[in-house]
Amino acid sequence: MPESNLHAREELLESLRGSIDHLAGALALLGEAYDHLDEQQADALESSLFKPLQRGYGRAKRAVIEFAARHDQSPPQLGQPPAPLPATGVKALVEGALAEVEEAENGIVTLQDSLVLLDLGDQELRARLAEVRQALEEARGGARHFLRTLGR
Repeated sequence: MPESNLHAREELLESLRGSIDHLAGALALLGEAYDHLDEQQADALESSLFKPLQRGYGRAKRAVIEFAARHDQSPPQLGQPPAPLPATGVKALVEGALAEVEEAENGIVTLQDSLVLLDLGDQELRARLAEVRQALEEARGGARHFLRTLGR
């Protein structure tokens, strides 16, 4: 295998690891927010934001694992997100989660627009990344709706 392809795949995996770490951070922030809500608002947070984000996170992890397996490489080690500050309030926690989602998606978009992914010609990865972005879009819409109705 050409050294340039190996380097490109390693770069791609590292880029995806960064996006997955941002999604893990978003999930941690939402977990903290969930703990500060009443049952009705917690259910709304879970259905409108947490579930789509968790789906996107799972698909992103699966994309990395499958890509690495197809190319006989080890998947990157995923880090643990830092614990969110507990006293920041639900709105700030959800907004922080949204910022993490934006960072994750920016990384995925940059990767999708790069020549590296095109040169590698991995259609399965491209399809998985499209699924991840769809789940993230659903989570962003859910977050906007949740924030509009928070406290009502």
